[in-house]
Amino acid sequence: MFLMTGEPSSGKGVIKSLGLVFGDIGTSPIYTITVIILLTKPTADNIMGVLSLIVWTLIILVSVEYAWLAMSLGKKGEGGTIVLRELLASLLKSGRKIAFVSFLSVIGISLLIGDGVITPAISILSAVEGLLLIPGMENTPRQYLILTAALIAILLFAFQKKGTEKVARAFGPLMLVWFAALSVSGFVSILHEPSVVLAVNPYYAFRFLAHHGIAGFFVLSEVILCATGGEALYADMGHLGRGPIIKAWYFVFGALVLNYLGQGAFLIGHPGAGNVLFEMIYGLAPALYIPFLILSVIATIIASQAMISGMFSIVYQGITTRMMPMFKVEYTSAELRSQIYVGTVNWFLLASVLFIMVEFRESSRLAAAYGLAVTGTMTLTGIMMTWIFHLRRKPFHSALSAGVTLVDLMFLVSNTHKIPYGGYWSIIIASIPFCLIYVYRAGQKKLLKSIEPIPLKKFLGSYNALYAQTSRIRGSALFFARDPNYVPPYIANIMFTNNIIYEDNIIVSIIKRDDPFGVTGFFREDLAPGLRSFELQMGYMEVADVEEILKEAGIEEKAIFYGLEEIATGNFIWKVFSVIKKLTPAFVQFYKLPSNKLHGVVTRVEM
Repeated sequence: MFLMTGEPSSGKGVIKSLGLVFGDIGTSPIYTITVIILLTKPTADNIMGVLSLIVWTLIILVSVEYAWLAMSLGKKGEGGTIVLRELLASLLKSGRKIAFVSFLSVIGISLLIGDGVITPAISILSAVEGLLLIPGMENTPRQYLILTAALIAILLFAFQKKGTEKVARAFGPLMLVWFAALSVSGFVSILHEPSVVLAVNPYYAFRFLAHHGIAGFFVLSEVILCATGGEALYADMGHLGRGPIIKAWYFVFGALVLNYLGQGAFLIGHPGAGNVLFEMIYGLAPALYIPFLILSVIATIIASQAMISGMFSIVYQGITTRMMPMFKVEYTSAELRSQIYVGTVNWFLLASVLFIMVEFRESSRLAAAYGLAVTGTMTLTGIMMTWIFHLRRKPFHSALSAGVTLVDLMFLVSNTHKIPYGGYWSIIIASIPFCLIYVYRAGQKKLLKSIEPIPLKKFLGSYNALYAQTSRIRGSALFFARDPNYVPPYIANIMFTNNIIYEDNIIVSIIKRDDPFGVTGFFREDLAPGLRSFELQMGYMEVADVEEILKEAGIEEKAIFYGLEEIATGNFIWKVFSVIKKLTPAFVQFYKLPSNKLHGVVTRVEM
C-alpha cells in the first residue's frame, strides 16, 4: 500500500483514492441488484423497497459508521482494526479487557482476510459473465467463463511481485471513468421512470421490511453487498489522508445512488431482466456495451488489486505488532519502501480465489458466501468504536455508534442464513489466519517463558569479569534483544560458554511504538566497557531499513549474532508452532540485514 505522511493536493488525492480505496464498493453495482431479485419478485413496490434499503445502507454503514465515526478515530492519521485495538488498549486498565480487545481484533483481521478472498472472485466472475449478452456468445459454456476469470486472477496475482507502482498511477483516472459511466447510465435510465427517486425516502425501506416479515429480513443479507468495501475508507485513511477520501466518497456515493436507482428504473420496465446492470447498458446503448464490459473488467481488476495490497498491509501490521509470524516481505519499489509484497499471502489468496471460483461457478451462487465476513467486521468495528467513545466520555457519539452497531448486528444475523449455502467457506477461510495467529501467539508466549532472559544487572556482573580477562576480537559485533533491560540466553552462551567477545559489543533492541509512523535510532548510556546499547524505535506501520539506520548511527559491524530455537515437543499444537517457526524467516532476515555477517545461535527448547 502507499503510506504517505501528509494529505496529497486535493484534486490528485481525490482521484488517487478512487483507485486505491473505492474499487470494491465501486464494483458492487455489477452484482448487487442482480442477486437481490433472486430472493424477491421484481414488482414496482418491491423494487422501491430494495432501492430504499440500498440507499440507507450506504448512508448508515458507510457514511455514518466509517466516513464520520470511524474516521474521527484516527491515530496520527492512520486507521484500521489494529489502530482501534491500540486506541482501546491505551484507554483500558484491566489486563483481561485488553486481552478481550486483542481477541476481537484478531477476529476482525481474520474476517477481513476471509472477505478478501471472495472480493476478487465475485468481482471478476460477475464482470466476465457480461460476455453472455454479446450476440453470438449467449451459449458460452460455463467452464469457459470460469477459465477466463481464473486466467485474469492468475495474471493479477503473478504480477504482484513485480510491483504495481507504475500501473497504480492509472487506477484513479480509470476508476473516475468507471464512476462517470455508472452515473451517466443511471441518470439516463432514471429518465424513463423518474418515480424511483422517491426511494431515497426511508419509508419504502420500512414498508418493505414490515410487509415481507422474515423473508424481507433475509433480503438484507444481499442488500449488504452494496456496502462491501466500505471498511476501506477507514483502513486506508493513513495512505491518502481523511480529506481526499471524504471528498471522493461524496462523488462515489452520488454515482452509486444514481446507478442503483437507474437499475431499479430499468427493472420496473423489464421485470424479467437477469444481469441487470449489463442488460441496462445494452438496452440504453448497444454500441457502447463492449467498451463498458471491458471497463467493468478493468474496474474489477483494480478493486482486486486494492484488496491484495490491503491484505499485504494488514499482514505487515500483524508482523510488526508481533501478532503474526515473520513472513518473508519483499519491497517492490526503490522509491516507496512501503510498497511491499508478501509471497506467502499472495499465493494463499490466489489458491483460495481459484478454489472459490471453481466451487461456486456463478457470481449469483458466490453471493451466498459473501457478506458474512463483511458484516462481522463491521459489527466488531462498531463495538470497539462505541467502547472508545464511551471511555472518552462522548455520549452523543457513543449513542450514535451503538445505534449503528445494532444495524450492523441486524445485517450480521441476517447473513447467518447463508452459512449452509456456502457461507461456511467464508468462515473456513477466515479460520485459517485466526488459528495461525493464535497458535503463533500462544507458542511465542510459551517460548519466552521457556527461555528465561537474564536481568541486565546480573548479566553485567559476569560480563565485566570476562571482558577484563579474555582476549577480545577486533571490531564490533551486534546482538539483538527484545527488551534492553533483559539479555537473551543466546548472548550469554556466546560470551560465557564459547568465550566469543568483541572489542565493541552492541546490543540492539527494536521497539515498536504505539503510534503508526516514525523511526528513531539512538545509543543509550554505555552499559559497561566494550558494551553499548542501541535502541531503534519504530511506529507499528513503519517499513524501515534497519541496516541503513545502523550505518547512519556510525555502526560498522563485523558480525551479527541472533538467537534461533529448536523446539522439541510431543504436543500437536506446539509441533504446528515449530513448523511455522521453521517456514518463516528469522528476525534478522526479516529486516534484510547482510547475510554474510549473520550468525544464528541455536537453543534447544522443550515445549
